[in-house]
Amino acid sequence: RPYECSECGKRFQTTSHLLGHQCIHMEEKPFHCPNCGKGFTFNSTLVSHWHIHTRERRHKCPQCGKSFSQHSTLTQHQR
Repeated sequence: RPYECSECGKRFQTTSHLLGHQCIHMEEKPFHCPNCGKGFTFNSTLVSHWHIHTRERRHKCPQCGKSFSQHSTLTQHQR
């Protein structure tokens, strides 16, 4: 991975991935939750957060049927 973040040393395959990553080091959080006001660097993170408020659980465990709002939580559950 040839492209390194000067702030934290994390490395990336492409300059576009590096540029996207560098936004996390900025204080600016332009995407705000209309429900609680929490700010996010990326709109995609806001969308994931929004499911907390809507209680939408789109990720269902095929083994037990339990549902989760975030895919990462389902993955943890399955371990």
